[in-house]
Amino acid sequence: MSPTSTFPAKRRVLSGIQPTAGIHLGNYLGAIRRWVERQHEKENLFCVVDLHALTMPQDPAALRANTQELIALYIACGLDPEVCTLFVQSHVRAHVEAGWLLTCETPLGWLNKMTQFKDKSQKQESVGTGLLVYPVLMAADILIYSADEVPVGEDQKQHVELTRNIAEKFNRRFGEVLKVPQPVIPEVGARIMGLDNPLAKMSKSSASSPGHAILLTDTPDTIMKSFKRAVTDSGGEIRFSDDPAKAGVDNLLSIYKAITGKAKEECERDFAGARGYGDLKVGVAEVVIAALAPIRERFAQIMGDRGALDAVMQRGAEKASAIADRTVGAMKDAMGLYRLPL
Repeated sequence: MSPTSTFPAKRRVLSGIQPTAGIHLGNYLGAIRRWVERQHEKENLFCVVDLHALTMPQDPAALRANTQELIALYIACGLDPEVCTLFVQSHVRAHVEAGWLLTCETPLGWLNKMTQFKDKSQKQESVGTGLLVYPVLMAADILIYSADEVPVGEDQKQHVELTRNIAEKFNRRFGEVLKVPQPVIPEVGARIMGLDNPLAKMSKSSASSPGHAILLTDTPDTIMKSFKRAVTDSGGEIRFSDDPAKAGVDNLLSIYKAITGKAKEECERDFAGARGYGDLKVGVAEVVIAALAPIRERFAQIMGDRGALDAVMQRGAEKASAIADRTVGAMKDAMGLYRLPL
């Protein structure tokens, strides 16, 4: 089998989210909504990267529940299992196998330069080896599917660059086995900041903090309360601004703009008669509640039939494994590992 036979004829896109703290509004507006809108354009694989979650301490029961709920949320948001491949990382053994093969080819110095390792390791008394080497597993996630595009935010671009370096080094030594992917930073996609700190991006790591994030499964009352507690400033002018002092108002207007699809000028006009920031917070909360209602309802329906949800994960794992196993086989052959004849 020629190594390049593992490359897809149709452009392939891979992305994934860790099963921690659910999906928040920033994930949805910044990435998932775009995935849904463009799912018919290319061959798409969307993964729940549960193995990456193990780099930090996890409650086993919560991790299992979050994994199942995240697949359900993918579908509730509009990703069609008949169009996309939806799967869980640990259900495809090729991820770990390829991760080890690539770890053996990755210089330690490359991993020591990763900024996320530096940031996270400084916050822990004891640092697990997995936190250091997980970028290689992320590289394996991408390379075993011969992905052409990896949609990422600016904070993840370094990981895709490392993946490219690993693939190029592997190919120089063993031949053109691995496709070198391209990071894709979406041109469209809202950058949503934390409601409690509008100078910091809304994040999964802080999603459990009260008032920080809006989860897609939050009730209307919870959403309204979170927006009413949103940090603003002591003024009263409702307009978009690059001034850090106005970051809270700018964030609320950005959420309103992303949800409604209106132009900036129209968003500002909608609140021209507001009596203050209280009206702004309520107005933004109302459009968010309305937008998330069908997702929350669909999520409840999906979670009501766990057997059907497991079947989606099973089909996704089978489809993903069929692709990944071919790449790992080509890697083993190129590296000189003896494979038993079928």
